[in-house]
Amino acid sequence: MKKILIVDDHADMRRLLAISAGNEYEVMEAEDGESAFEATRRLRPDAVLLDIMMPGAMDGLQVLDAIRADPALKHIRVAMVTARGQATDLSAGKDHGADAYFVKPFSPLKLLSWLRTQLN
Repeated sequence: MKKILIVDDHADMRRLLAISAGNEYEVMEAEDGESAFEATRRLRPDAVLLDIMMPGAMDGLQVLDAIRADPALKHIRVAMVTARGQATDLSAGKDHGADAYFVKPFSPLKLLSWLRTQLN
């Protein structure tokens, strides 16, 4: 079973994403950037669903940069799932190497469709 890591500082958002994907994927969670990067290195998920704005030393874009900079992790699919929806935000996500960008509120069905396309 493919593994996904859901990273968001809001437990209700992690729950929504986990419920949406839980029947098809092994779901893991992290609530901040540092634990997200550590979990990515340790668990090697097939995809990461990553919020941008999180507490702590690393925001989502910094986590994405760290994933893309690590040769053992750079193949992992990363989708930004964030409230930041300005054109400059989408551009920044692309520039940092995001594979997809979903603006909250988003369609869980579209996100699940993206996961299926990327991982199956």
